[in-house]
Amino acid sequence: MRTLILNKKSRANASASYRRPGRHTAALVLLLCVTGIGAFPAVAYADDDWSAPFQLLGRDTAPGTKNKFQFIDGQSFEASYLNSPVFVARGAKPGPTLCLAAGIHGDELNGVEVARRVFADLDVQKLRGTVIALPAINAEGVRTGNRYLSDRRDLNRAFPGNAGGSVASIIAHAVFTKVLNHCDALVDLHTASNNRANVPQIRADLSNPAIRELALHFGVGIVLHGAGPSGSLRDEAAKTGIPVIIYEAGEPLRFEEDEIARGREGVRNVMAYLDMTDTAIQKVSEDQVYQKSKWVRAPRGNGGFFFPARGLGDIIRKGDILGKVIDPLTDEVYEIASTLDGVVVGVAVPQPVLSGYGLFHLAWHDSI
Repeated sequence: MRTLILNKKSRANASASYRRPGRHTAALVLLLCVTGIGAFPAVAYADDDWSAPFQLLGRDTAPGTKNKFQFIDGQSFEASYLNSPVFVARGAKPGPTLCLAAGIHGDELNGVEVARRVFADLDVQKLRGTVIALPAINAEGVRTGNRYLSDRRDLNRAFPGNAGGSVASIIAHAVFTKVLNHCDALVDLHTASNNRANVPQIRADLSNPAIRELALHFGVGIVLHGAGPSGSLRDEAAKTGIPVIIYEAGEPLRFEEDEIARGREGVRNVMAYLDMTDTAIQKVSEDQVYQKSKWVRAPRGNGGFFFPARGLGDIIRKGDILGKVIDPLTDEVYEIASTLDGVVVGVAVPQPVLSGYGLFHLAWHDSI
């Protein structure tokens, strides 16, 4: 049985001399748990420390309360582009700080609603610890349905940012320096990119034991190994010692109830794993963990109208026909065959495509 980060006995018997652990301590604690190198120390929070309001971005949130405010005060011209909502729930009892990020890509709406619903559901009188949610980091993109920022840059390639850089870099720097320094764990909420759909999945650097356990205890969907691209929130936060995972599910530009419900369940599972709630702890099985994945792309010189024959979650064998591309000018048909055994974790919707366009994202088991 896993020893919880803050078990009930530890909370009851904690000395007032203990202080809130930093994120590097939290990562070590998770690692000790995973590897079985002894039980967690009796980490707790001093009563006088926890009774003080939690301070974030100049706002106070008292224990047992919720707070909503804007990242930037004021009504300036630039604030309308840079501002985003910040939600803080401070539990009545001490515990870790879980951060939720969503809307980094403004067209990825499922994650925005996952963050909102999780926050709305929180009972702060029963909550141990703090939840910080940034449900629409690219707020202007969420309002307008644009994936990127007003400066046409991808925010998820701009971290950790620069206070003297572009709009994307300024936002990334503000999030990184003013919010992430409070996080003991982070869940970044996404969907597939434009004109594609993803099966519910967690993406995580499985070579990191603390991150691996966080990914498995999301308890929903499949788990894909990967550190993430340079400049992404996931990669840059992990470099600072924060256990961080991404939840990807569904299509952009729409709210999908099933994928939202799964995401909300997964975040609840993470909270249970971190001992922030008393709900049952869920964990995905090892056969749902995939160490390798690749995109099957439209072959060079074979653009046209794409029609998939296989869908999300389908088990694929080498040689199976995944779909076809039809040249509408010549009526020539090019069949897309799989070159490996695996499972479909992402697929493009039927659409016109050109050479090199990603059509099917396939994952398979392998050792890291």
